[in-house]
Amino acid sequence: MRRTIFYVSDGTGITAETIGHSVLTQFESVEFETFRIPFVDSEDKARAAAVRIKTAYAQGGMRPIVVNTIMDQRFSDVVAESGALMLDVFAPFIGPLEAELGTQRSARVGKAHGLTDFNEYEARINATNYALTHDDGIDVNYSDADVILVGVSRVGKTPTCLYMALHYGVKAANYPLTEEDLERLEIPKRLLPHRSRLYGLSIDAKRLAQVREARRPGSRYARIEQCQHELDLADKLFRRENIPVQNTTHTSIEEIASKILSQLGIEKHLF
Repeated sequence: MRRTIFYVSDGTGITAETIGHSVLTQFESVEFETFRIPFVDSEDKARAAAVRIKTAYAQGGMRPIVVNTIMDQRFSDVVAESGALMLDVFAPFIGPLEAELGTQRSARVGKAHGLTDFNEYEARINATNYALTHDDGIDVNYSDADVILVGVSRVGKTPTCLYMALHYGVKAANYPLTEEDLERLEIPKRLLPHRSRLYGLSIDAKRLAQVREARRPGSRYARIEQCQHELDLADKLFRRENIPVQNTTHTSIEEIASKILSQLGIEKHLF
């Protein structure tokens, strides 16, 4: 089965797409073709969106599904004229919250992803710069780090650091374990003062070999035997030094980051 999904918003559409994607993953037997229609903040744009959705309905023969975060009900009603199944993300929450809080919502567009707090935004930028300058041991001044990810090359340290920086304002550094580090089976001296902030990442050898092969085809670095050897030594090091570790093979960056923050007790909220 194949269905068409439209994420329609008067802002960026990021909220609609994020929530919609989370829900759609529960339906594994259905294949979804998704489209985002952002910045539907006028009647003309709403009508254009409705035409696009109605056209998809006519071409595909099955009713499209709209995940909607438009704040202005007038524009939502226009989009609904497309005949699609309308799923309003905010509707189940607004009424009960207004009743509980004793106040009406202020229907401002783009609050979730807008620049509403300069200090928070600056914290994210600073954290991102920190992650970039402390990537793969480029800078070894870890005194300001909230977390230091350790692991062999290509286990996902860099993207995880950048995700935590961009979305949580976490200052995350990473250190690649070299063959020399692994053979010694000791925490590198430069990391010892920051032992409590270390967190290990691992991965299945077959997947690591695939990733490395794409980077350096035909190299010893990418051979599965080499990958397995490095991973085995890293696992021994993590166990010996009691460093928390997570296997990233079948885990999204979002979940990896969430588990790291939870296990290390880092209290940061999602921006």
